[in-house]
Parts: sequence; structure tokens; C-alpha cells
Amino acid sequence: MEDIKVSDEKKSEEQISESVPTKTSRGLHGPSLGIGAGIAIVSIISAFLAVNIMDSNPELQFEGNSPTLNPQPTQQPTQPAAPQIIRISLDDDPVKGNPEAPITIVEFSDFQCPFCKRFHETTLPLIQENYIDTGKVKFIYRDFPIESIHPNGAIPAAMASECADEQGMFWEYHDKLFQTQGSWERLPKENVINEFKLYAEELGLNTNQFNECLNSEKYLDEVNKDYQDAVSYGVTGTLAFLSVMKKMVF
Repeated sequence: MEDIKVSDEKKSEEQISESVPTKTSRGLHGPSLGIGAGIAIVSIISAFLAVNIMDSNPELQFEGNSPTLNPQPTQQPTQPAAPQIIRISLDDDPVKGNPEAPITIVEFSDFQCPFCKRFHETTLPLIQENYIDTGKVKFIYRDFPIESIHPNGAIPAAMASECADEQGMFWEYHDKLFQTQGSWERLPKENVINEFKLYAEELGLNTNQFNECLNSEKYLDEVNKDYQDAVSYGVTGTLAFLSVMKKMVF
């Protein structure tokens, strides 16, 4: 497991950004987030790359102080509120980019989410070209399958991607799932699973190993862990990103 520890006790030394969707219903995705995600992520990266950074430790740790609102001029300054800390495990999920990159972006995503598909087709390639491939960003994918609205394919797709990762082909399979989303998203669950097995064959995976992995639901617990972790961080839908910058050095 690879983790990073980030502190925000002094803004002049450290800075972090967390971006999670706001929903009226739990576990949904929406077009406003899908459209705006690329702008938000690129803005975060651009801001963070203004400085050099260092430090590496076991967890993503978010801290933030809330300022006192409207203090009375005659009053003594009040003690700032204690920092709120959110510790975020990077788990052992698939990673793109330089392991020592100054910025880590953790995405929680659903392979059946149309706005996730849009992000991976239109925005992620730009982030890949300008930030991941240049060693500035490490990008981590974690599962957030929304079974309540995608009962047929979200969890099987997540498990299938984990089975592909077992053979070192996560990102190829990840791309395949988004590229073919329109072909499998409305299929019955048993047909979806057969479709996923065909994709493994098309990508040159060991199909016996893949099929056994998918049939046995070997990675169901891993997928559920990602989901529960996301919920504990306040994620309520897709797309959802957590972005962190290591300690700055001036």
C-alpha cells in the first residue's frame, strides 16, 4: 500500500484540495459535475505546480482551519478551531504516472456512469499528456460502483477491471469498458459478464485466469472496500476526486 501524509496547519507551507460532488440524492452522478470536472482538476493541478514539494508517509491527511466569522473589533482574537483531519488511504489500486509525482489525484468512478465516460474520453487524455506523462501527477483509480442505479453492470465491471489488473492490464481494460459502455450498459447481468469475458479475450488476457477470477467474484470485497472508503470520505456520487499536494519547499 502506498500512502501520502499531507498537513495544512500552515498555508504558507502546505496546501491541499479536496473535490467531491454535491448531490441532492445519495449515490448519483450529474452532468454539471461531469462537465466541470476537467476544469476543476486542471485548475487544481495548475495551482499546485506553482511550487516544489517533498515528503512521503502513510496516508493522505487533510487538515483545515475554519476562520472566525465577523469578529467584533473590541474583542480579543478568538482561538482558531481545531483542524479537521481526514485520512485517506491510497489502498493498492491502479496507478498512472510517476510514483514520486508531486501531486496525487484519487478518482472514485463507476464504469457505467456516462459522465465518467465523458471525463475519460475528453479530459483525462489532456491530463495524461500535460501532467501524468511529464511526471507531475500520479493518478489513482478507485471503484465507486453505484449499484442502486446500475444494478446490472457497475459491480461486475469493477470486478472485471480488478481481474484485468491481476494480469497487469488494468488501464487497457479500463479504457475498453468506457469505450464500449454503450454496448453493455443495458444488458442483463449474465450477458454483461459474458461481454466482459470477450473483452478480456480481445485484449489478449489469459482468459482461463480472467474467467475464473470474474466467476468467483474474487475482488468483490476489494470493490466494496473502495466504495465504503469513499462513503467514509464524504463521496456521494460520481465523478469524485481527491487531490493532494505534498509538502511545499520555497
